Amino acid sequence: MLQRSRALLGRYRLLGPAFVAAVAYVDPGNVATNTSAGARYGYLLLWVLVGATLMAGLVQYLSAKVGLLTGESLPSLVAGRHGRIVRLAYWLQAELVAVATDLAEIVGGAIALRLLFDLPLVVGALITTTVSTAMLLVQDRRGQRTFERVIASLLAVITIGFLAGLVIAPPRVGGVLSGLLPRLQGADSVLLAVGMLGATVMPHAIYLHSALVRDRHGRVDAREADSLLRAVRLDVVLAMMLAGSVNIGMLLIAASALFGQPGVDTLEGAQSALGQTLGPVIALLFALALLASGLASTSVGGYAGAVIMAGLLHSRVPLLWRRVLTAVPALLLLAGGMDATRLLILSQVILSFGIPFALVPLVSIARDRQLMALAPTHPVTLVIAWVVVGVVVFLNAALLFLTVAPLVT
Repeated sequence: MLQRSRALLGRYRLLGPAFVAAVAYVDPGNVATNTSAGARYGYLLLWVLVGATLMAGLVQYLSAKVGLLTGESLPSLVAGRHGRIVRLAYWLQAELVAVATDLAEIVGGAIALRLLFDLPLVVGALITTTVSTAMLLVQDRRGQRTFERVIASLLAVITIGFLAGLVIAPPRVGGVLSGLLPRLQGADSVLLAVGMLGATVMPHAIYLHSALVRDRHGRVDAREADSLLRAVRLDVVLAMMLAGSVNIGMLLIAASALFGQPGVDTLEGAQSALGQTLGPVIALLFALALLASGLASTSVGGYAGAVIMAGLLHSRVPLLWRRVLTAVPALLLLAGGMDATRLLILSQVILSFGIPFALVPLVSIARDRQLMALAPTHPVTLVIAWVVVGVVVFLNAALLFLTVAPLVT
């Protein structure tokens, strides 16, 4: 019994990498989409978030498994399979994804600071960038474990802040059950569902998770493979359950407290409506959770950018220059007066371009029996993974078309 308890304790000590990657699923873009879905359609699209969480869990597990069994990050494995020209082209699209990621997170943090302290968006963006850079310095100087603890603390703030409203406005059981039945209601709900599902998998989270597991465990040998894979699976399951619960909770709060209210399609509108409906404390917690979401996701996005550059270009850029590269576009766009909500939409469109470049190599490498010799991926898992790739790529293409088409007509 004592030996079993020690083994279980040891497994829990291996948790952490998946919780860092899971931050990508509770970023400000998700907050805006989930609250809008609940406010406009009630419980109707709950099934979308459940399916999205399951798909994301499989993808993140494969990324973690690749990092564990190969001892390399996904970007470095991609680089090893291609020549210099292809590698540079791949890096350019991945770098664009990193910039778009930073754009969404910095905008979310800036909006949160405006809600909390009435700061101008540009000032809030500068503060968000500075604090997130300081968090990356913690990772650089104090190590990954310390960084994981910081992110876990912010995840706790995110979880409490976004789910506190459920205590005051609990969802209807009948509504929740009906929301698990796949169905849609008109063209607008189709567009929103496509956006929720299509933006499920974040490219930077895929690249990063493999590196996080590599940095934590190194390349495993045959004796450790089975036990570490069990720990990785537990890490992914718990992290995605948490991220999925937060996303689902946001939709449920909006469905029970904001359904049918106008002006909740923006983060500011949702926070204001929560304050009027559930009180100022819930509105304050929402704003604090949004700030934590912006800070955590911005720092994680910066970490991912460094992993992408190191893997594809075989070079390490000083942290401050790395942050300047991805943060400046967001700061310039906000300083130019561009609408924050439009910036969030723009970032999601750009992220859609990067989805196939992350997913297809991931599943291809997970299928490679030579690389994964210690624990080959089961054929059924690969079939499901390819189906997920097809669904996510199709939905992102549809989202891209439905978003861009009205702008050019």
